[in-house]
Amino acid sequence: MINPKNAAWILVLTILLGGCNTQKPKENKIIVWHWLNDRKDALNKLAAGYKAKTGVEVEFKLFSPADIYSQKVIAAARAGNLPDVFGILGEKRTLGSFVKAGHILNLTTYMQANSAEWKERFYSKTLEVVTFKQGNTFNAPEGIYGVPIDTTVINFVYNKSLFTEAGLNPQNPPKTFDEFMDYAKKIKDKKNVSGFVCGWGEGWLLDCLATEWAINLMGEDKFFKTIKGEVPYTDKDWIEVFSYFSKMRDSGILAPNITTMINKESEDSFSKNQAAFSFNGSWAVNVYKQLGANLDYGFFPLPKISNNFPVKVWGGAGSSFMVNAHSANREEAVKFLNWLTEKEQQEFLVKETNNLPAIKNCDEALSPILKTLLESLTILTHPNTWPYNEDSRVIEVMDKGLQQIVMGLKTPEEVAKDIQEVKNRVLNK
Repeated sequence: MINPKNAAWILVLTILLGGCNTQKPKENKIIVWHWLNDRKDALNKLAAGYKAKTGVEVEFKLFSPADIYSQKVIAAARAGNLPDVFGILGEKRTLGSFVKAGHILNLTTYMQANSAEWKERFYSKTLEVVTFKQGNTFNAPEGIYGVPIDTTVINFVYNKSLFTEAGLNPQNPPKTFDEFMDYAKKIKDKKNVSGFVCGWGEGWLLDCLATEWAINLMGEDKFFKTIKGEVPYTDKDWIEVFSYFSKMRDSGILAPNITTMINKESEDSFSKNQAAFSFNGSWAVNVYKQLGANLDYGFFPLPKISNNFPVKVWGGAGSSFMVNAHSANREEAVKFLNWLTEKEQQEFLVKETNNLPAIKNCDEALSPILKTLLESLTILTHPNTWPYNEDSRVIEVMDKGLQQIVMGLKTPEEVAKDIQEVKNRVLNK
């Protein structure tokens, strides 16, 4: 299996080596490659509806798992055989490499047509994930290069049944870190369950949580200055951020073996009422439905550690489609993606897949549990929307360091020093 952290570099190197850009003859069929197992039936139904409406056939071709899909896209890019529409998995620089190689159609003109009607449908942070601004660090031409079909948000999750049984108000999730700790300890002591479970064997979940707390404590300006190298990770604010992981460890609320647990294990534990809280994405609605149909739970944004700066939560476009710039069917492909992101089709996808829509004004189609995520759509942040991104080597040391803090192997100060040593090597390279 391809390591996600290396996949982007493989794509960059492979795509920039080039390949022919053969344009296939135009036909009355749009070919779409995707990896979305959970949406296979829904997408096929939409394709049938589009053919009935327009006479244009849309064929969705599923390739999974994700690493197999990515390899197929790489091979097709090299050979000049990309389909009319496809998605790209990976970091923003991966998308940038495709754009710079000329494989993806710039959709800005289409999005701006008719007083920017198409563009204005989307949640701004959702569309920003597939947008390159002028002067971006990836050196990609300015423009919009994808069409999001849903939005993903990462929030805290809490078990309402355990709240009630512990004498807590299930309609009042914690708003601060201190409240979160207090509730988690009360439920753990009274119900003999874990206070908090998460797939911290997967470092990105630790990185995500640390990032959110860092932005809340020091603000986006200082956070980005750290990425640029102007503020060290040994700064007192960063050490304070890391200390919250040791506070959770010392409180005893964490699930056993949390640092070796993958997210699927965490989801299984939470769905079986074995933990009061978790930290997971909006995709969990589908997961919990399959694992625990009677689970009574809710989402809430990051429990803040400071009043100095607003809370931000990770989120943005969950899945997006790109148009092959060399496709003879590119105009028809653009029309189809425009139709796919109209309100009727977006509401259909919401109801069929339990994912948040990519566009605004679909609230009436949302289930009660999805509606609890709406407030987070106005406070989204994500590395794919930032003006700067941290080097993967620094992130890897941070993730490992946070795991070591949770295991009691290192202090926040020691981890901060380790991270800064790697950061210095990156800056001086």
